[in-house]
Amino acid sequence: MLRAATLSLAFVAAPTFAQSYYHAEPEVQPAQARFLVRENIWRCDSRACQSARTAARPAIVCQTLVREVGRLRSFSVEGRAFAAEELESCNMRARQN
Repeated sequence: MLRAATLSLAFVAAPTFAQSYYHAEPEVQPAQARFLVRENIWRCDSRACQSARTAARPAIVCQTLVREVGRLRSFSVEGRAFAAEELESCNMRARQN
């Protein structure tokens, strides 16, 4: 019972953590407001998507996200924006429609 309560509290608190680590601005708004890509739970609004920190390297997180949502205008990790080269390398992994 205590474990279930703790887990439910973790899910309620997740949006606070999600806003502070990964931040991405897709070129096109994702079809879903909330989705899972590998171990990242992404929450999106009309402008940006956010997720909490995971064990994966930031470049991998970016690449897996673009496979799901398409090209990104920007991607930042804990407030540090990817440089133009990093972002272009990430965007190369986007699915071609």
